[in-house]
Amino acid sequence: MRRVVVTGMGALTPLGNNVAHFWNAIKNGESGAAMITKFDTEKYKCKFACELKDFDPKEHFHVKEIRKYDPFSQYALYTVDEALRDANIDFDQLNRDRIGVIWGSGNGGIQTFQDQMYEHVQGDGTPRFSPFFIPRILVDIASGIISIKYGLRGVNYCPVSACATSNTALIDAFNYIRWNKADMIISGGSEAAINEAAIGGFASAKALSTRNDDPARASRPFDVTRDGFVMGEGAGALILEELEHAQKRGAKIYAEIVGGGMAADAYHLTGTHPEGDGAVLGMQLAMEEAGISADEVGYINMHATSTPLGDTSELKAVKRLFGSSKELSISGTKSMTGHLLGAAGAIEAIISIKSLEDQVVPPTINTKEIDPEFANDFHFPMDKAQKKELNYVMSNTFGFGGHIASIVMKRY
Repeated sequence: MRRVVVTGMGALTPLGNNVAHFWNAIKNGESGAAMITKFDTEKYKCKFACELKDFDPKEHFHVKEIRKYDPFSQYALYTVDEALRDANIDFDQLNRDRIGVIWGSGNGGIQTFQDQMYEHVQGDGTPRFSPFFIPRILVDIASGIISIKYGLRGVNYCPVSACATSNTALIDAFNYIRWNKADMIISGGSEAAINEAAIGGFASAKALSTRNDDPARASRPFDVTRDGFVMGEGAGALILEELEHAQKRGAKIYAEIVGGGMAADAYHLTGTHPEGDGAVLGMQLAMEEAGISADEVGYINMHATSTPLGDTSELKAVKRLFGSSKELSISGTKSMTGHLLGAAGAIEAIISIKSLEDQVVPPTINTKEIDPEFANDFHFPMDKAQKKELNYVMSNTFGFGGHIASIVMKRY
């Protein structure tokens, strides 16, 4: 099997509009949560989220592009541009037939769908849909747009596994390169779901925190008082490349991807298995593929959405597989970013890679009293990043439907 490395990254997040600003905010334990500004929340149970800051599409896209592309596609293009510049890629010097795009989103153009349907039902029944309505809402369209923009003719599609989506995309990209079906793949995920439909829907499912009096401290993974997740938006892009291909063009190598495990809880429509059965299998498969034992993993970026049942099942799964060990550091970075749904895996992969590069473990913020069942089992860095020698890190993502995706990265 060929070796796969990461040579470029791009980020658009509630904590920063590029990787450098984003990572600095993560290390310092900043929160991206505040009251929602995108719509009137007066009658909504949840009135806050982790919105993007100081991002104006008009500063980055032509008006025709804004008309054609839903925000989730705009976010994808923005982060891919940063990742390609970071990787110093000149496509004219490469074989575009061997370069693909595997890009994920959980909800696709949900903003477009909501807006267009609202305009339609408010009228007299006469269809009033934009000619771009269908392509804007397609969950796979960002992948297609990226390939069209750069003329990339390799593998191109969009996996969808709810909140595990962009981890699934990264694992798929990793495998396609290992199997010699591509030399380079642009991968990641984007989500633009801070709107009436998504906030209202997730709130009705009792998945969102309703700590409206204190948004910045609402997401508190592992804490006994956690009451739900905080919605986030944005995108993360990674350039995955075959090792010798990257070396030949003198690329900077951030980390090596060495294992990916996908599994299912096979338990419930929206809830995780109470004992973490699927999570155990996904993590186990990822480590087996990486050829490492549990004691070699120094840090796990947990899925840790700050929901009462979800955090407990994941902690149980980690304890079943890794045992009780203060040598294992874990954190829930959604306490800072919010939950970016289908884009969560991509930005958390970036966090994990930067952890390897800087040899630090990012913190969990807001958590004051860890669930006593697990408080003494692991190393929980709080509030600010802590230095630690890391060789292997793992990142977990789980999705509605019981989807499990765990990825292992190695220091290069």
